[in-house]
Amino acid sequence: KLATDFPSEDIFLMTASPVIKAVTNFKQVSKTLEEFDVEEQPSSLLEKRYPNIKVIQSGVKQLKSDGHKILTEDGKEYIYEKLCLCAGAKPKLIFEGNPYVLGIRDTDSAQAFQKNLAQAERIVVVGNGGIALELVYEIQGCEVIWAIKDKAIGNTFFDAGAAEFLIPKLTAGERETPIECKRTKYTVEGSKEKERPAAASDKLGSALGPDWHEGLHLKGTKEFSHKVHIEKLCEVKHIYLQQEFIQLQRTSLTFPKEGENVEPDHVLWPVYVELTNGKIYGCDFIVSATGVVPNVKPFLDGNNFAVGEDGGLKVDDHMHTSLPDVYAAGDICTAAWEPSPMWHQMRLWTQARQMGWYAAKCMAADALGESVDMDFSFELFAHVTKFFNYKVVVLGKYNAQGLGSDHELMLRCTKGQEYVKVVMQNGRMVGAVLIGETDLEETFENLILNQMDLSAYGEDLLNPDIDIEDYFD
Repeated sequence: KLATDFPSEDIFLMTASPVIKAVTNFKQVSKTLEEFDVEEQPSSLLEKRYPNIKVIQSGVKQLKSDGHKILTEDGKEYIYEKLCLCAGAKPKLIFEGNPYVLGIRDTDSAQAFQKNLAQAERIVVVGNGGIALELVYEIQGCEVIWAIKDKAIGNTFFDAGAAEFLIPKLTAGERETPIECKRTKYTVEGSKEKERPAAASDKLGSALGPDWHEGLHLKGTKEFSHKVHIEKLCEVKHIYLQQEFIQLQRTSLTFPKEGENVEPDHVLWPVYVELTNGKIYGCDFIVSATGVVPNVKPFLDGNNFAVGEDGGLKVDDHMHTSLPDVYAAGDICTAAWEPSPMWHQMRLWTQARQMGWYAAKCMAADALGESVDMDFSFELFAHVTKFFNYKVVVLGKYNAQGLGSDHELMLRCTKGQEYVKVVMQNGRMVGAVLIGETDLEETFENLILNQMDLSAYGEDLLNPDIDIEDYFD
């Protein structure tokens, strides 16, 4: 966006990764809903398309905001007029520095995970967001103990009802063949992989796109297709390596089978996980899919940034941080403006793209001394994704975020086919979750945006015999 707005200015893109993420096949589904694929491309493609962009492949060592300077790890120094920090977030690991704990958030960590899984008989997955959901669904031939701190799976996106709707898919024996995946697979070219020094593996890779598990062969050693046991309302209390565990002389449990008492496990595992509910399970390794923290560390030293409660750099409604000429967008920032009542920040690909685009618009307006209006994409929270092979659309306050008890829910569910939930407040629609091919997203988006009083329709709003899209067309 900057390169288009300022064709005669030099635009530098600094990245620690040999590839850059590009948005392709962009489709505006409705006013606020958008679908796109995320593709890894060599940076030369970007430089070819925009002759005024130069990609600098190096990590940032330090930001000297007083002198408008960036120092890179390869010892160079760059002066900027305006700077936008888009360094994303890094996985929040349950235990740092344990070789048996893998964090998944980017292409490199997904590859490490695939290697380990090939030899695995049992793994423990900790976390309850989008990545944990996808992972547990995709893994075959390996026992999975899934520890979640909530009552129901997928807590970031769903309520307990939606979780119940999805659970049968998790335990189904044979998978239906997934519909051909349009998104490009994420791979770093083999040649590039060899060149990467071993020490670079702890550097942050680029964040996973929505279909990150597609090109990966997620299969363990066992012959069965799918074995998942969910431990609810618990967290990891302690992790023991094999030697420590033997010395403790405690008992671990076998994989629980339906309706049977849980037996003590006599197999020796490389690592053991003690949960806060008192149970101990042995496993080959642990996947920490417990969300992300904004990657602010390289920029804080010597700079007086205002930082949000979630650790992100605070930005105002023009994506300014608290420092002059420094902007931030995506996972690294915390929206510190008074948001529209139907929007909230969530660290997702869609918001990263919108914020990046809007930040460029603000940087341009500031440079030219013009004013700019808040982008429409911040009017309504809207996200479309796929879980367990179902299309999933979430709109507005889809989980009644921040509404307290002042709301009602309306539901419609056809087992194995669709799940529709709307959140109503004072007769107006304020949020919705749509799972399956419901074709209701555009209608519901309009009803939330225009805040029409729907009390007259009562339960009929979700009556499957009434064609609601035609009605409100």
